[in-house]
Amino acid sequence: MSALRNLEPVPIGLFSDEPIRLEGLTCIFEQPASDGGAQLVPMVGTFEQLLSRHSLEYLVLDLQASSVNMQTLATVRRARPSLKLIVIGPEGDDELVLEAIIAGARAWLGMTASPDVVRMAIEVVTGGSIWAPRRLLSKLIDRLLKVPDPGTSRSNPHLTDREKQVLDHILQARSNREIANQLGIEERTVKAHVGRLMRKTGADNRIELSMCALHRPLVPHTHPRGQHRSVNGLVFTDS
Repeated sequence: MSALRNLEPVPIGLFSDEPIRLEGLTCIFEQPASDGGAQLVPMVGTFEQLLSRHSLEYLVLDLQASSVNMQTLATVRRARPSLKLIVIGPEGDDELVLEAIIAGARAWLGMTASPDVVRMAIEVVTGGSIWAPRRLLSKLIDRLLKVPDPGTSRSNPHLTDREKQVLDHILQARSNREIANQLGIEERTVKAHVGRLMRKTGADNRIELSMCALHRPLVPHTHPRGQHRSVNGLVFTDS
């Protein structure tokens, strides 16, 4: 059954006002999924058209587009908080990358990223994780630790046993698909649990949820992460 679910097409919105870049982004979808998973279907249109497609869950946003800036990310977060953004932007500006991820971007890709890297990042995001440069790990964690947490003064929220299991797997940087396979439940059930965890903790994304779990003992234990390439729900690249 899991294999059949993975074959369901996943629409991905693409926005750039640079025709060549837009054509290049569209071409990467001609490649088969690296793990034989879901078929990714590109959807092209104006920013307003894509934002109005409420069935759309993922959007690749070209930050170099004349009509796109960091304020655009805030606009998307307010209008479509569940829409997952993959941002393509300038390289070498770590502060901009950090701001974008904290603002809700699920992936940051440099302008020179190869088609294979772009495709891999999109698959990571659709799998439920976050793609970010490895060198920014400590900076990102430090920044998140400094963000005031209004929930720290409140008692810990009550979590069901299943929610604790899901949160434990999130802290092991597993995607929704992997959690579903580990727990023997549907992927949509995992998404529902993640949604409830975010509502109970006040987190806006998986990073904040992970940091909340680190601040407060919400799960009885966490597993060693040495065998993982990701930390607290983020997949870090070698760039």
